[in-house]
Amino acid sequence: MKWHLRALDLWLLSVALVFCLAFWYWAKRVYIPAIAAEVRARNLPVGNNSDLYARWLGARELLLHGRDPYSSEITREIQVGFYGRPLDPKKKSDPLAKESFVYPVWVVFLLAPTVTLPFGVVIDIFRWILMCSVALSIPLWMYTMGFRLRPPVVVSGILFALGSFPSLVEYYQQNLTALSVLLVAAAAACITRNRLALGGGLLAFATIKPDTCGLLVICFLAWASFRWKSRLRLLWSFTGTIAILFAISEIILPNWILRFIGAIREYPTYGTSPNVLQLLFPSFLGTLFSWLLLAFLFGLWFRWRTADATTLRFRWILAWTCIVTLAIIPKRAAYNQLLLIPPFLMLLNQFRDFQRGDDVIQRAFVSTPFACLLLQWLTASFLSLSVMFSKRTLSPFLAVLPDHIFLAIVPLTLLAMATTTFLPATAQAMRGSQFRLFSPRSFLA
Repeated sequence: MKWHLRALDLWLLSVALVFCLAFWYWAKRVYIPAIAAEVRARNLPVGNNSDLYARWLGARELLLHGRDPYSSEITREIQVGFYGRPLDPKKKSDPLAKESFVYPVWVVFLLAPTVTLPFGVVIDIFRWILMCSVALSIPLWMYTMGFRLRPPVVVSGILFALGSFPSLVEYYQQNLTALSVLLVAAAAACITRNRLALGGGLLAFATIKPDTCGLLVICFLAWASFRWKSRLRLLWSFTGTIAILFAISEIILPNWILRFIGAIREYPTYGTSPNVLQLLFPSFLGTLFSWLLLAFLFGLWFRWRTADATTLRFRWILAWTCIVTLAIIPKRAAYNQLLLIPPFLMLLNQFRDFQRGDDVIQRAFVSTPFACLLLQWLTASFLSLSVMFSKRTLSPFLAVLPDHIFLAIVPLTLLAMATTTFLPATAQAMRGSQFRLFSPRSFLA
């Protein structure tokens, strides 16, 4: 390896490590204490605050005692653990989120080995499982998106991912999104290698988080259905695995699907919030744009339905599916933003395809999500240094400033993706694949 490549690798690794350590130092010494102070000031109930608890308690009670995890009694017990006490509807200061068991029954299969352990031990186990899931998903997505990078660069990408808000929230709340995203990333890598049967099985297990990964699963199934003769193994594998999961779930909890549907219907009354588009625009416009964005995505799937899994078109389909999911999902939780990895990789790929002087506007739009990330890390580093070398207490606004900066990531990434897609075709040539992203006119043709 040439000396300048070694120097570049060392520089990138050093920057990634410094940002990762600074981010976690800020999180532990500044951000978490600030959030805890706000909770105390608002007199909110505090328990274990673990999203894993609802699933773990539901799994324990179902497998060990045969109780219905969707029942109101289990919901009350979940609240006692999560909040420290049951929620009181008469108290306006109490949270709205009921923290009930709103998951497919087969999530209990994942948690079955832990149901006899103390929950504190389970938390420690899953914290490291989820951090490893984040780390492993990076090289898998890189492989799927066509990146063949040197090991130090891959490790740097892992450190950047670990030093981010999705990893932070997964560590403290154990939502299992990282594990579901890992399963989808592994499925995508298998499909890229033409291991369709294995990919279909992994997609079926990824449905433990249908709200986050559901659109990606549908994307893969639609892609396989359009050329079902050559992609039949994916469909059969997914269908067979889901059928087995349904059957076993029905054996251990008869008629569970009706209870699950009932829990889903009730969930929007307490567990959802305006999506990104509804925040940026008036509610009715945000809803309209959400449906238009979803329709655009379906059109994209159909237009590129014959794309092979190793082509740039297929990678753009995955990237668009991820960013549309984040734009329309009615829950702006940081852990969902692990789905930003494929869009980021595709936007990074754009930098090497720019022609100097001709793509200034496109370069500017594509750079904004990365500039936002850099600003977040720099701010966290500055606040970490401030706490380290100064005894002054930071204001509540400054303490959580990187969190506010991170809120802009999804809309900026969506804007960058749209700019890349809809700029004139002369700025869209993809080297090596010899095709152009469609313009609005070609899309409607």
